Amino acid sequence: MHKYAIIVAGGKGERMGAKTPKQFLELNGKPILIHTLEKFKTTFPTIEIIVALPENQIEFWEGIFHTYKLPKVRHQIVKGGKTRFHSVQNALKLVKEESVVAIHDGVRPLVSSETIKRCFAQAEERGNAIPVVEVVDSLRHYSKQEKTNEAVSRSCYKIVQTPQCFTSELILSAYEQDFDKLFTDDATVVEKLGETINLVPGNRENIKITTAEDIFIAEAFIKG
Repeated sequence: MHKYAIIVAGGKGERMGAKTPKQFLELNGKPILIHTLEKFKTTFPTIEIIVALPENQIEFWEGIFHTYKLPKVRHQIVKGGKTRFHSVQNALKLVKEESVVAIHDGVRPLVSSETIKRCFAQAEERGNAIPVVEVVDSLRHYSKQEKTNEAVSRSCYKIVQTPQCFTSELILSAYEQDFDKLFTDDATVVEKLGETINLVPGNRENIKITTAEDIFIAEAFIKG
């Protein structure tokens, strides 16, 4: 089945304390977003990639892409929306045929090829798939209203990652819905249709780079 990857790259770098948007910061000698694109192209060379970027970052990104001379990671660019939901909605307009569509955070450059393949395979077989990893820390439920807290079993929880994969029919239908502030990722959008979400193993290194400390962690994963 045909494959698409929608890469959502709308960061501003505010939590990094940097003027450069976080997806363009260097990681091991290359911008984070380039690492992400290369991982998908390496895993599936014929995949079609769509990158959703804020309009005011598109020209800057095109300059970076030209500088690094990366003909093997050709992609289409769409203007991002006011929220992640609207950015994905814009990108889905370029999905023209029956396919499996992956939606991935541009600042998760260390997703493994194995994770990508598992997500696509499960989505093709069962309609959707999202990668998760185990919670290793102890958890407590805190009630702000009642100002109480209690321990909860971490075995009942998973940490959700991307790429989140769906058949084109399912994800296009899901994004015809109106925006809901409770949508935290693509799985919650699909879940509102009444669909059951399928979980597959992710990889621990697949962190979302949001702070300066995350850059150091990602560098350590690459070198280690």
